[in-house]
Amino acid sequence: MRSDTIKKGLERTPHRALLKGTGMPQSALEKPFIGVATSFTDLIPGHVGMRDLERFIEKGVHSGGGYSLFFGIPGVCDGIAMGHKGMHYSLPTRELIADMVESVAEAHRLDGLVLLTNCDKITPGMLMAAARLDIPCIVVTAGPMMSGRGEAGRKYSFVTDTFEAMARYKAGVIDAKELAVCEDNACPGMGSCQGLFTANTMAILTETLGMSLPRCGTALAVSALKRRIAFASGEKIVELVTNNVTPRQIMTRAAFENAIRVDLALGGSSNTVLHLLAIAREAGVELPLETFDLLAKETPQLSSMNPAGEFFMEDLDAAGGVAGVLKQLGDKVKESQTVMGLSTLQLAASVENVDEQVIRPLTDPVKKEGGIAVLFGNLAPKGAVVKQSGVSAPMMQFEGTARCFDAEEQAMAAIMEGRIVSGDVVVIRYEGPKGGPGMREMLAPTAAIMGMGLGDSVALITDGRFSGGTRGPCIGHISPEAAEGGPIALVADGDRILLDIPNRKLELLVDEATLATRRAGWSAPEPKIKTGWLARYAKVVTSAYTGAVTTAD
Repeated sequence: MRSDTIKKGLERTPHRALLKGTGMPQSALEKPFIGVATSFTDLIPGHVGMRDLERFIEKGVHSGGGYSLFFGIPGVCDGIAMGHKGMHYSLPTRELIADMVESVAEAHRLDGLVLLTNCDKITPGMLMAAARLDIPCIVVTAGPMMSGRGEAGRKYSFVTDTFEAMARYKAGVIDAKELAVCEDNACPGMGSCQGLFTANTMAILTETLGMSLPRCGTALAVSALKRRIAFASGEKIVELVTNNVTPRQIMTRAAFENAIRVDLALGGSSNTVLHLLAIAREAGVELPLETFDLLAKETPQLSSMNPAGEFFMEDLDAAGGVAGVLKQLGDKVKESQTVMGLSTLQLAASVENVDEQVIRPLTDPVKKEGGIAVLFGNLAPKGAVVKQSGVSAPMMQFEGTARCFDAEEQAMAAIMEGRIVSGDVVVIRYEGPKGGPGMREMLAPTAAIMGMGLGDSVALITDGRFSGGTRGPCIGHISPEAAEGGPIALVADGDRILLDIPNRKLELLVDEATLATRRAGWSAPEPKIKTGWLARYAKVVTSAYTGAVTTAD
């Protein structure tokens, strides 16, 4: 066992003394050391229930014949960090989380890991660490939140009934009393936000990749099923250690293609593009950005999930969950192994019934193409990403007038003050991985545009990124970013911009001579943050089209 390095032999007498100082009995020295990386925190609804799941993981590890050792991993709630300085830190924490898990596992020579996670950047950070370490690992995602309930069976959800409700109140559509009702009902308890936002999309993709047990991606945070999955994951990790089943055996090219197809079929968060690219890089799997678009053109959208659609995570779980989606995708799914020991095809075959109102068959899709599209053009030579599942038919092709802002706050103020009008293209730049730094999510301005009733007449483009809760014609991840001198830095107020999602184009309708003159006069702005670790992050982070990973190159 790896852990023999710290517990076997005369020269490890001091090491054993320290281990026994934790209360470890002599008998535990003969068992696999299973690290449990837990991101429990009182700060995030998706994580407050983890103390309960920790108990069941611990029971499972010890029942399986291992010895569990817990250590903490930080988490940031994107919803709470939204719209202020805090959001600069969200995406960068993904790299910190991967580094922390690696550091603890290597320093203490752990034999295997259970990764207890849930929200937006924590789950991909954990998966990056698993791929990098390539020691036996299993992921337990803590589960989605139940939808809020109101009168006459109305369901409430976080984004629709907070960010968008705020804009509806500003526009006079709802009053202060109704806004307060939304606030009180949007988040009824523990769990990750109810729709197919980034946290739940990543939980689903983790299961699809084969790194968590069946139903883990959709089982509700409050359910007894989630407890049983936690226990079974604790038992399973000891088996994985015994058989030396490692993440790189699971997370193959076929597994990533399956994950992308499930993402496309459900219309998931555009953030998954960044995360899957980063995880694949750690796993040694070549996964170009173009792969998402190639698969999108041949993978229909099979479900209408909140926030752009009608169904919540509780509906998807009851309808058949991840295995149900795999079953409906049929021969588009590739054979890939899972930590369960069954292949993806076996898991799909194990599903007897799928609720086809929630997960439609290939012959009757919600849309002919998958939920994510990758755009190119003179505004995005290295690509841009749009969640086309959330774009209405009239806005799939749109030409508008540029309104430029060099920070999210400037754009948000213009939207809320009524200075953005029908026919505008809101351009938010210097919010990319380097320029932000940290590539802030733009949920507030996108939700404000929808809430102000402009979703079918205003587009938004940015070198930043969007929440999984975003809907509407919002194009992010524009590469190269403004801080690197990308074309988005050269856009001027009044320019015409063409958005053509069916033909995958994003064009600035300005002649090359004019752009050359602007380029000659452009210079990189002063960094927005000059101190702390974000200043270091900005120097080593790569572009969005590579997954916004950090590199020593």
